[in-house]
Amino acid sequence: MGREQWKKIWVGSAGNMVEWFDWFVYASFAVYFADAFFPKGNDTANLMNTMGIFAVGFFMRPVGGWLLGRVGDRRGRKAALTLTVTLMSASAVLIAVAPTYAVAGYGGIAVLLVARMLQGLSVGGEYAASATYLTEASAPDRRGFASSFQYVSMTAGQLLGLGLQIILQRGMSEQALHSWAWRIPFIVGALGAGIVFYLRRSMLEADVYADDDHARNDPDRGTMKALWAHKREAFLVVALTMGGTVAYYTYTTYLTKYLSGTAGLSKPTASLVSFCALFLFMCLQPLAGRLSDRIGRRPLLITFALGSTFLTVPIMTLLKHAGSFWPALGLSLLALLVVTGYTSINACVKAELFPTGIRALGVALPYAIANALFGGTAEYVALWFKNGGIESGYYWYVSGCAAVSLIVYLTMRETRTIDLHRVGRGSGDGSAERVLAS
Repeated sequence: MGREQWKKIWVGSAGNMVEWFDWFVYASFAVYFADAFFPKGNDTANLMNTMGIFAVGFFMRPVGGWLLGRVGDRRGRKAALTLTVTLMSASAVLIAVAPTYAVAGYGGIAVLLVARMLQGLSVGGEYAASATYLTEASAPDRRGFASSFQYVSMTAGQLLGLGLQIILQRGMSEQALHSWAWRIPFIVGALGAGIVFYLRRSMLEADVYADDDHARNDPDRGTMKALWAHKREAFLVVALTMGGTVAYYTYTTYLTKYLSGTAGLSKPTASLVSFCALFLFMCLQPLAGRLSDRIGRRPLLITFALGSTFLTVPIMTLLKHAGSFWPALGLSLLALLVVTGYTSINACVKAELFPTGIRALGVALPYAIANALFGGTAEYVALWFKNGGIESGYYWYVSGCAAVSLIVYLTMRETRTIDLHRVGRGSGDGSAERVLAS
């Protein structure tokens, strides 16, 4: 890959990293600020309420997917990526200054809710804009490798959040973290978003979009009418996302809470396990992405689905009794190794399904809907099972979602050899319809 392509990947990934830093620090620091916005009482109930607001962000993602996907198809990937990071910066500032229940009553919850809605709008468009940009900015035989940096940057953002959490846990008292120090990561996120905004203003447009005059001059580009013409591909995105997003959020954002709340590890130890596991997980993404460029996307997706379907229950059960750092780390790594089959390539698989004029919206809206239904509710569902005294029911829920996606992976066709310039034009192997089983 040339220097220019690496520059495009770096700028796109850096913004994605900040986006997901802000998104994930809400989840990872929720254990400290949950009581700040609700009356004192049941800690589990307060955490459920806080994660309920977290889920609201996911339900705004379809709106963000539609709005920013439309911007990406009509104004360009650069315009959409710049707008997403602006919204994320505003949301981080709001959370950082939100008044607590003791100061403003339920007014603080209102501020928190607005901030999460802005985050949902931002991330709803960010995923598709970055997935489309990274896929289009790479050479045809390196799309899997290049697009894998989306989850490299997403994981890097989460690692920065966890790393900051570990530093704060070791450098500050528990009282300070619950009182005011939980605001620090949101201040950091707002500053980081400002830097990325500057970088994205000078980024180069993706070659596939810039060179496709037919797509850029199509009056229906980025519209629901154009998306409806590719409704089969849109439904395919929802189905292939279902199992992957549930598994991903289970072993990333929920893992730290599970290790501390169920497995009995201390909060600092649980955070350290998550940090180490996610670092290795991040390093695996480009390797798996490059492998998909050689052997295809379907083998990796099928491997993920089989592993998640049959290994989730034993892994989660063993994690519950891990007891210490090393067993917990080993099991977490095994789970994330399985999830890599999905995370490393799902961005390019979805982008490869749609033609240029509807690619951003085609990825954004159905993916955001799937995340709202399954990813955003994963932690809430897990806590609901736990609060009901049947926590093991959640393990079977994750396995069931993966089983549904397995059926999709087994019946869909390979996307690796698709020509992005010819998708949906009904010519040769570049037709998106050939991706679907007859």
